[in-house]
Amino acid sequence: MNILNEEGGVFLLNKPYGWTSFDLVAKIRNLVKKYTQKKFKVGHAGTLDPLATGLMIVCIGKETKNISLYTSYDKEYIATVNFSGRTISHDLEQPIVETFDYSHVTHDLLLNTINTFIGEISQIPPVFSAKKTNGKRAYLLARQGKEPILKPVNVYIHFIKLIHFNPPEFTIHIKCSKGTYIRSLVRDIGQKLTGGAYLTSLERIAIGNFKIENSLSIENFEKMLKNGKIFAT
Repeated sequence: MNILNEEGGVFLLNKPYGWTSFDLVAKIRNLVKKYTQKKFKVGHAGTLDPLATGLMIVCIGKETKNISLYTSYDKEYIATVNFSGRTISHDLEQPIVETFDYSHVTHDLLLNTINTFIGEISQIPPVFSAKKTNGKRAYLLARQGKEPILKPVNVYIHFIKLIHFNPPEFTIHIKCSKGTYIRSLVRDIGQKLTGGAYLTSLERIAIGNFKIENSLSIENFEKMLKNGKIFAT
């Protein structure tokens, strides 16, 4: 892990805020080409939204054949949620369209509510997502003002741990199966609590046994390439 040889490699990267997953892949591809003078195929094992940060597994060269292995792993996230309103993207990409009274939301009510989402649940993906409907990405249709129809999917929530509660916000640690949309989970929790909710921050901290603390920033990845420390001997 985090070693590049002539055939490729697997890297843990920390995606910056505001970057798309494609932005990260393109940056890695360009840096590897710049410092090795070789053109490698590059792919990632699980998309992160532009407003999310955190762990991404990036496969280079022959390791791209193993992407499906990494995408099957469970994921862990730290999410901060505001339950005083809602946005159509369920995060801060879109403006708040409706607000709700939250004076009745207590610590116990929140705990009881999030506990109802542990185990196997059915969720509808966000309209602002890369999910395809009739061959088109849902977010492209949503940005055109259309309402894509997305089918529910079954996912598994291993746990939701409440880290902090300060109305109208709370922070939770989530472990979930592949394919889980945290924005959908937040939307559904909010609907039970007040009528809606949206993410104010989201960080992916683990993919299987791979942890965010072992990841590289883009800057450190480039430094290691530049200094030749990233290559296997």
